[in-house]
Amino acid sequence: MATVPPSRVKVILSDAEFKSELTQAESALVVVKFTATWCAPCQSIAPKYHEFSRRHTGALFLEVDVDRCQVIAKRYEVRAIPVFIFFRNREKIHLVKGADMNSLEAAITQHITSGPSVEAGGGSDAPKVPGQMNLNSFIEKSGSECLNEQDDHPLINCLTFSNSGYLESDCDEQLILAFKFSQPIKLHTLIFRAPSDGCGPKTVKLFTNQPNTLDFDQAEQQRPVQELMLSPTDLSEDSVMSLNYVKYQNVQNLTVFIKDNQGGKETTVLEYLGLYGTPLDSTNMKDFKRIAGEIGESH
Repeated sequence: MATVPPSRVKVILSDAEFKSELTQAESALVVVKFTATWCAPCQSIAPKYHEFSRRHTGALFLEVDVDRCQVIAKRYEVRAIPVFIFFRNREKIHLVKGADMNSLEAAITQHITSGPSVEAGGGSDAPKVPGQMNLNSFIEKSGSECLNEQDDHPLINCLTFSNSGYLESDCDEQLILAFKFSQPIKLHTLIFRAPSDGCGPKTVKLFTNQPNTLDFDQAEQQRPVQELMLSPTDLSEDSVMSLNYVKYQNVQNLTVFIKDNQGGKETTVLEYLGLYGTPLDSTNMKDFKRIAGEIGESH
């Protein structure tokens, strides 16, 4: 009888170990099963999960017990188990709920073969900032908006590092980008990429934790947290804009007001905007509670 290869699933015992595994995996796919000993659906899918780890050697498979690792479970808003969260470059790219083995394996196959998804916040070719992570995946699309964007060239186009699209203003050169985050962040660096034809942004004002989206008059008159004067070099490859880090220690939302562009053009074009820093870990372990009718429930 043929010997069954050992499982490649690694059980995570601490938050520090989890962060280390994600960091070391770099651009490789990481699949994380959130589970508990008392969860029957979690236990029923366990043999298949171990089998998938043997079969799909291009991915790293982790297991997190929500009772043992409450900080991790809270950070990723785990409220029903089993749930499988996929990561690449330390960023969430996909989620599968429940003990649906077919859906889980299909998602594993998809992400191993296709690489980072749009939701990964940049993709595998996105610029790297030493010591910081790309925070674009923490942007809540439903809670964010862009004022004066063209319908054919919307905000979402500039949140992924690729050549497939760009953000462009509509009626004039000004843009307001309002970002809401899924959890508070510490913002360290911005990366702008734009064409060299004079359409790239020049004067940029940054506002944090606004109660509502600013309009253009408010953005003109209100004092920003920081004002950036971008040069053509700042919009080119290998250029980053380090911020006044102490002013961005607890950012729940960010407003980026692009006032004008490099060449006085009719419209402004932004190919990529990368937000880099770290999530603010303000988790209190007492805040992680089982929600009746959800935790342990199969979907």
